[in-house]
Amino acid sequence: MQDDQESAQPDKKKSNEQRFVEAVIERCQKDKGMSARLRRADNPATEYQSWELLGSLNYLGVDLEQDYKRLPFVTVAAAIAKSKAGRNGSLTLGKAILACYENDRESDQAKARLRRLLACDELAEVCRILRPVLTLIDSKVGAPLDFVRLLKQLKFFGHRTKTQWAQEFYGQAAQPENQEGAI
Repeated sequence: MQDDQESAQPDKKKSNEQRFVEAVIERCQKDKGMSARLRRADNPATEYQSWELLGSLNYLGVDLEQDYKRLPFVTVAAAIAKSKAGRNGSLTLGKAILACYENDRESDQAKARLRRLLACDELAEVCRILRPVLTLIDSKVGAPLDFVRLLKQLKFFGHRTKTQWAQEFYGQAAQPENQEGAI
């Protein structure tokens, strides 16, 4: 009985984002049909195929009716399914974009990809632009992204998220996660 309480304790310390990422990874590993539906959810026209999973994880705050609440979860869930990730990684988005073009001396293509993401003003736009970038990262880098961090950044998308991506890309350390909504 005490072991059950001890094993339940770490779950209370996990963020909703961490629990979501772990749930998606576990579900994709156990249910190949769900994994296939999540991969297809990468397209806005077939995004509804992810709603079964997102609706069942409603206790994590996924509101299917609100685009700004749903899109970060759909984008990350599709990326996890496409990458066939077995765990959450530690690679940040900025570093992953740069790693896609390591052989490029100037890395102009990497800078162009980053600039396009930084030019986004709305969550729907950044999720749309981010989808092919995440596919590129999966095909070129091979190391798993930090999906938890990415989900937090998308949930609170704005100037701070953009500066974090730029800092990750150019090699500067991001600010610590002290404040509410901080990533």
